[in-house]
Amino acid sequence: FYVNPANAKEYDASIATAEGLARRNLQLMRKVPSAYWIDTKAKIRGSSTGTLEGILQDASTKSPAELVVCIWYNLPNRDCDALASNGEICCAKDMHGKCDYLQPGDCEEGLKDYKTGYADPFISVLKEYEKKVPIVIIVEPDSLPNLATNAAHPKCGSTATQTAYKVGVQYALKKLTSEVPSVALYLDAAHGGWMAWENNLEKFMGILKQMDLPMRKVRGFATNVANYQPLGVQCPWCPDQGFRNGFCLNNKHQDHACCKDPCKLSGQYNFGNNELNYASGLVAAANSVLDMDAHVVIDTGRNGVAHMRSTCANWCNPRGAGAGVPSSTETANQTLVDAYFWLKTPGESDGCSQTLPNGKKCPRFDAKCSSVDSLSTKDGEPAAPEAGMWYDYQVKQLAINARFKPDNSPSSKKKGSECPAGLVPQAPNPWVPVTPSPSNSSGIPSQGGH
Repeated sequence: FYVNPANAKEYDASIATAEGLARRNLQLMRKVPSAYWIDTKAKIRGSSTGTLEGILQDASTKSPAELVVCIWYNLPNRDCDALASNGEICCAKDMHGKCDYLQPGDCEEGLKDYKTGYADPFISVLKEYEKKVPIVIIVEPDSLPNLATNAAHPKCGSTATQTAYKVGVQYALKKLTSEVPSVALYLDAAHGGWMAWENNLEKFMGILKQMDLPMRKVRGFATNVANYQPLGVQCPWCPDQGFRNGFCLNNKHQDHACCKDPCKLSGQYNFGNNELNYASGLVAAANSVLDMDAHVVIDTGRNGVAHMRSTCANWCNPRGAGAGVPSSTETANQTLVDAYFWLKTPGESDGCSQTLPNGKKCPRFDAKCSSVDSLSTKDGEPAAPEAGMWYDYQVKQLAINARFKPDNSPSSKKKGSECPAGLVPQAPNPWVPVTPSPSNSSGIPSQGGH
């Protein structure tokens, strides 16, 4: 896996002022591979490792060439349900030059800019390096999940935003699968705390099917991107209806490790109390509905601590979070999960506080970044920078609270862990645990200070 030297420099600055456990864990985190977000057109071409071209060129010089993971993220009217990551391409602009999400239309100009100014140049660079470097692309975080569940939100439900997301993702996937077929693609699928209610998952699958995407040429899905949902332990696959795993529902098996539920989701008939459980239902649905052989990558960059928020809806720089399992292909179930990977680099802010560190008002302030759980809202906590910018105070907290080892609690061997009598697992059965090899394929330490 490729480690971006640009990220290493950010860690170096934090290490220089850290002490004790924070310093020791930051030194480990500095070596962990993470994804790089290509979230503006300016990050596509260039010679520095702050650009797609520079990263691939640098990775190609390694012997052997190192695998690069990048996030494709620049749809018109991006981030319709929040403000912290609003993008540069708009379907229409308001008088202040910002995206006017409420204006209806077909987003013709925005999609033209997306296709010719972002997608086509991105693919052009991939073509140059496709045969030199192994490449993984995570496609458009939060986009289609927003269409599946937030159509009632005025900004997400507008005809312009709906068209932008559907046409944009369709264009991206069809071009990527046809023009750079060796690049592995994972489409964003939100996380269990968002999508693992049966009706939400059905809506998501329905949108993917309706869009006629080339899903059989897509490797699978990315979950928990830039979020904090726990990795957890995978439960036996016991669907009680559709693709909903009923193993933990109705207060069943509450003493089982796989039913730990820090976000209190199973009481709401949500089977995604952890990301491994969500992955099993997501893959079962995709394999059936979309005729895929789907696999999952889970973002473990910042989900080392499970119980740190008053409500799991608070996603912006939550206090008490910790780094999670370092990037690796050694997963608890390798037939289901291709990798745990730091898809958002720990230390990069989720969004800004109302006042930026320089004292100016933040133009992309989101109210969630002033939640009771968010850093910067208590005395003594420094202001948070804009999304993607380095937040020194946060990364030191992530290091102190790091949990680099996954939960190795037994899942299938425990007494009472089988499906209840009369409840027969349905095919496809994604619950096929394997015995992981003793080595960590990424070469990253499996544990740190905890």
